[in-house]
Amino acid sequence: MSSDHPPRFAQFEPLRGYVERTAPEITARAAAFTEQLSQRRSVRDFADRDVPREALELALKAACSAPSGANLQPWRFVVVTDAAVKRQIRLAAEEEERAFYNGRAPQEWLDALAPLGTDADKGFLERATLVAVFAERYGCLPDGRRVKHYYVPESVGLACGFLIAALHHAGLATLTHTPSPMAFLNQICGRPENEKPYLLLAVGYPAEGAQVPVFAGVRKPMAEAVSWIGVEAVEGDA
Repeated sequence: MSSDHPPRFAQFEPLRGYVERTAPEITARAAAFTEQLSQRRSVRDFADRDVPREALELALKAACSAPSGANLQPWRFVVVTDAAVKRQIRLAAEEEERAFYNGRAPQEWLDALAPLGTDADKGFLERATLVAVFAERYGCLPDGRRVKHYYVPESVGLACGFLIAALHHAGLATLTHTPSPMAFLNQICGRPENEKPYLLLAVGYPAEGAQVPVFAGVRKPMAEAVSWIGVEAVEGDA
């Protein structure tokens, strides 16, 4: 059976890097990680400070280790630090946001956003370092043939989750931003037609005195968010 996909694995090898731990060790590590992630908040007020390039590169390396459909890794990350380019992105994003807030969005959506106090002003796009994330809808072989990609949104979403967790672990604040549509990112970032903008991730340091909505720290009870099948829940887990 022939395939348009280039061969990627000639053989299997033993699993490396996995460390067997005791149940208490696993629980303790899970608790520490959960506590750390529970402190992450979406920040909209960034300080105008540079992000350490090496830290960002390492976080992106973590993102690129995410699982993906058929291991085709359909993600592309474009890091933007140039002030002029960030200005272009802000202006294009705000144009779409004005259309969103002034008629494109249904009232129900606007009502859901109201407690956040957000509007079409996206000044953070000029203060933070930007990571534009693109989903590669299909690949291209040297001879021009297309390579089908599988589970693209799921794969890119997993990579973004890895990236956000890695950046938080490193000590940086983040904000996911998804103006719609985002086709302007292809033009500004010089990306090909087969890449679809997935999201803009603002990365940086919170500005002094930065505030976040109080209600955003309220999470659903575990009993409402998680169901168990075949495992008895321990009393108090909810």
